[in-house]
Amino acid sequence: MLFLQEIAAIAADSAAAAASAISPVAAAAEPAPAPEPLSLWQLCVEGGWVMILLALLLVISIYVFVERFIVTYKAARYDEGFMKRIKDYIHDGETESALNLCKANGSPYSRLIAKGITRIGRPMNDVLVAIENTGNLEVAALSKGLPWLATTAAGAPMLGFLGTVIGMVQAFYSIASAGTAASIGDFAGGIYTALVTTVAGLIVGIAAMFAYNVLVARINKVMNMMEARTMEFMDLLNEPASV
Repeated sequence: MLFLQEIAAIAADSAAAAASAISPVAAAAEPAPAPEPLSLWQLCVEGGWVMILLALLLVISIYVFVERFIVTYKAARYDEGFMKRIKDYIHDGETESALNLCKANGSPYSRLIAKGITRIGRPMNDVLVAIENTGNLEVAALSKGLPWLATTAAGAPMLGFLGTVIGMVQAFYSIASAGTAASIGDFAGGIYTALVTTVAGLIVGIAAMFAYNVLVARINKVMNMMEARTMEFMDLLNEPASV
């Protein structure tokens, strides 16, 4: 009996030792708590003063795009019966009625036609030059604000990179100041904070680039319409000479 009791005691001690050896491994295997996700506002705050500049660029770019989009949308509308009525007025010699129709229409191509009507009776080259000069002014008016979008598309990413470089310099300086007490967490935190401005700069720059290209395409559409109406008007002036 004494022999069996000794064997039971040895087995109990072995089981206790095995349990104590396994418990640290089990504790180490437990998953670490997941980090709390950062909100968009927290990321913007972490970006510093560069984020304020990028936000201003984004707001102004949105305003320019919306305002120019509305202007080009109105300019691209075309009245199918406009040139027919102009032709009838010109053939009947009612230039004043034709001018009133152009003023009532209020589109860029109608202002070109109005300028050409005021030059009727002069050499054809003078009429064409007057229309082309008016067309250049109309295109310049439609393109108002586009240089801002182009500058934002090119400058916003550079501004974001500047913020990133400044953040990296600050992160490395903090690590150097901490010496041996610096941890990988401090290093990684400084890097992700610095990269926030790069992401924001790219977002603003890409948005401005797409907005710029959309407006350029719409302005080109209006320009093609003005050129077509100019050709129709010049052909109209040449009709009496061909009779």
